[in-house]
Amino acid sequence: MSVAPWLVVPAAGQGRRMGADRPKQYLEIAGVPVLAHTLARLHAALPAARLCLCLDPDDARFDPAWVPFVDWRRVPGGAERVDSVTHALEAIAAEAADDDLVLVHDVARPCVTAGDLHRLHAALVDDPVGGLLAAPVADTMKRDDGAGRVAATEPRAGLWHALTPQGFRYGLLRRALAAARDGGAVTDEASAVEALGLAPRLVSGRRDNLKITHPEDLALAGQILAAQRLSQSASGEPYTAPCGARER
Repeated sequence: MSVAPWLVVPAAGQGRRMGADRPKQYLEIAGVPVLAHTLARLHAALPAARLCLCLDPDDARFDPAWVPFVDWRRVPGGAERVDSVTHALEAIAAEAADDDLVLVHDVARPCVTAGDLHRLHAALVDDPVGGLLAAPVADTMKRDDGAGRVAATEPRAGLWHALTPQGFRYGLLRRALAAARDGGAVTDEASAVEALGLAPRLVSGRRDNLKITHPEDLALAGQILAAQRLSQSASGEPYTAPCGARER
């Protein structure tokens, strides 16, 4: 297995739930696209990683100046996340070994911290299956009846919110996604691996690893990034600005 992991970042989505004039990865936080913030976070923790950035083939908004990685490539994205990740795995088939670690991260999660990334990588570097960042469920969980009313309160013990990155061996992930695509919808990489009868490892991550999905999430992500930057400054930890960031 290579020491440096592969990074796959699907960024071909249209983000229609945001109701914006552009895909959510190009909405700005402090004058910088979400995509640039996310790549900066990944690079700060894993600078030697090899990046596959999955973009819509017709995407004209993307600027290569936002990519801080030395070893990276643009890969055509697909209609669904599973299609984009599959395209990325196919693109590196001639270079990747079956036991290489592949980390897949949502482009719309710009608040992931270096600490979580380091902890996940350390936990998975020798794990034969792989795993994911996740956070234990803290809220009371309700199941609806299909008509907008509560049908039951579900026990939250043992429930986790799946986050990203999610990391698995190249050969295993390619096999799992191929099988899952033949069998139905794939919600994340872990679910595809689970369908093979394997049990991915849960690595506890921070709850502020927010996924920008709805309009109010963009402002919340901005507040989280600002708070994290202040915390870094107070602790003396260096701050890495996204590529293309304007001085403020």
